[in-house]
Amino acid sequence: MSVFIDITGLPHERITFGPSPLAELGAALHTLSEPAHHARLHGWITTTSAALEPELADRLHEADFLWRSTRSDLLLPARPRETLAEELDDLDLLDDESYVAAALEISSADQYSGFPSPLVDEGVRRRVLELAAARGPHQAAFIQRMLTDPPAVRAWIRRLFEDCEEAFFADTWRRIRVQLAADARHKTELLRHEGLAAALAAVSPATTLEADGLRTRVVVDKLCHGVTTARDTGLTFLPTTFGRPHLFALHAPGRQPVVQYPVSTRELTGAAPVETVKLRLEAIAHPLRMRLCRSLARGAYTTGELADACGITAPEVSRHLAVMKKAGLLTTQRRGRYVLHQLDLAVVARLGSDFLEGMLR
Repeated sequence: MSVFIDITGLPHERITFGPSPLAELGAALHTLSEPAHHARLHGWITTTSAALEPELADRLHEADFLWRSTRSDLLLPARPRETLAEELDDLDLLDDESYVAAALEISSADQYSGFPSPLVDEGVRRRVLELAAARGPHQAAFIQRMLTDPPAVRAWIRRLFEDCEEAFFADTWRRIRVQLAADARHKTELLRHEGLAAALAAVSPATTLEADGLRTRVVVDKLCHGVTTARDTGLTFLPTTFGRPHLFALHAPGRQPVVQYPVSTRELTGAAPVETVKLRLEAIAHPLRMRLCRSLARGAYTTGELADACGITAPEVSRHLAVMKKAGLLTTQRRGRYVLHQLDLAVVARLGSDFLEGMLR
């Protein structure tokens, strides 16, 4: 499961790295809404939350479906600008149908696969309102207003972001924009001098380049499946200081793909791909393999010793060990004519954090 972005024939000049104040504001607002995802930012979250005026805090709560559980497409601009005002001006250029569809695509759709605007499709409108009602009266009322009077709600959202800038984000942006710009320049230089594969490796261990001779794709390892193309639009990467552990890949049909990545990936280095985590969880979930793990966690054993301990045949043990070895859970060593197996405790210890990162990515 991954997001695949087709870049076959796309010139490197159309792959851009750049900081976006709107994207970073969206990431900051998500951090305020979900502090448990961002323990390392506890100090900033506590200070900023305490300083918010109650009226602004209430308005943020009213619209937090745009950034809380995931990120609205509106908050991931394909063409980052120098200032928040410029990016908000770009949003103002969208027609109402495009704006509303982009705002609600992730937050109120059960599948991120593209759908008509609820302003023009009655079936989509009913579905959006149904999903909104399930998320509480605040979201239901907000989305009802968005569908009834889009211009008024668009102006309301713009004022909300402008008030956030005045209240806390302007100071935050001044502190972090230099770091984001430096990171974007570094990735751009890697792209120019070492190629896209090197730049993607620097972005995150979860972003890779896949080429099979006929097509070239950027692969973003996530616990979802998506396919899109950047051949006609270009591809944008947005660095973020607030994003970790999240890695967003906007892949809506008809929109330019955008990837938002954390500027520092030290905490992600060495994290297992989602498919590997799946293999490992399946490997240890089997009752008999759990019994084998109990022995293998304590020391190194031969297949025969494990067969005697579990009361099964050596071939049966071998089959289970093969599953665990394929998942990368075992280490082996040869001692004379014997092969000893042992559980890789470091890998097992990381499994919980690898699983959580895969869920949040």
